[in-house]
Amino acid sequence: KPAYQNLRQKVDNFVSTHLDKQEWNPAMNKNQLRNGLRQSVIQSGMLEAGVDRIISQVVDPKLNHIFRPQIEKAIHEFLAAQKKEESVPAPPPEPENKDPPAPSQDAS
Repeated sequence: KPAYQNLRQKVDNFVSTHLDKQEWNPAMNKNQLRNGLRQSVIQSGMLEAGVDRIISQVVDPKLNHIFRPQIEKAIHEFLAAQKKEESVPAPPPEPENKDPPAPSQDAS
């Protein structure tokens, strides 16, 4: 949780600083201001770095003892099902119906 709280604090500070630099007037387009802020946050790289820290703090410790066994179990079940399908003999092919050729109709 500290990595999330740290990231949130950084983003909050960044947004506050960014908005403090903007001079507000009622004629401003809020969507343009919002999109400009969003682009600034993305370009700063703080989200990417913060998310990487969250993953390393939250996901990585669980990787080997929670996720890996579940993944291995799913793989084993899938492979067992594949092997079972291969061991079941395929039904014999159906004989092809060969219709006798239709009599030709010659116009005499």
